[in-house]
Amino acid sequence: MPPAGPGVGGPGAGADPEPGASAAASRLHLRAADIKQYMYCPRIPYYTYALPLPHRSSRKMEYGLEEHFRLERLEKRRRLSRYGLEEGERRFRVALDSPRLALSGVLDLLITTRLGRFPVEFKFSAGGPRLNHKYQLVAYALLVEDCLGCAVRAGFIYLVPSQQIHPVWITAEAREFCHRVMAAIRDSVARPGLPEPTRHRARCRDCEYRRFCGDRL
Repeated sequence: MPPAGPGVGGPGAGADPEPGASAAASRLHLRAADIKQYMYCPRIPYYTYALPLPHRSSRKMEYGLEEHFRLERLEKRRRLSRYGLEEGERRFRVALDSPRLALSGVLDLLITTRLGRFPVEFKFSAGGPRLNHKYQLVAYALLVEDCLGCAVRAGFIYLVPSQQIHPVWITAEAREFCHRVMAAIRDSVARPGLPEPTRHRARCRDCEYRRFCGDRL
């Protein structure tokens, strides 16, 4: 099992989602990455689904994709003891789709041992894992459970390039908060008007959607 550590924060730990999406938007099929994006800035999923706006790949995104492939090659040769696990099976880029959850995504790595299944997300981030990264991982845990019919107790965030591995416990509170975020995304897409932006203005500097936010130029 992974080493003991604090679980993901519960309700109120990040974004402030409002449960109760309208019937029109309640079945909007989301991606696990939308949870991460909403907690970074609520406007990003709105731009993705309500408008939608043209999406351009940035050099940062292209670099991240190149690094993903490089990391996959390295991870295939490394031992799972780095995760605090015994040896097992690794599957990279696992496509998951749950009609019941109206959620899908491509998980970076799924580790399977006799102790269970452990989702892993690679993140190119300085410092520790961000809260939005943790809840994206929780969304993948929900997908693994629903698609593969198993219980997921923990997962990992692998920070690149520091090669630090952080365990994330998939608690009942974390699951509930993730469902609330998904409801909030669907609700924001169904409502008229642009959602409020992130409170952290520094996040706007490198945002690909910044030019569409007149109040953030």
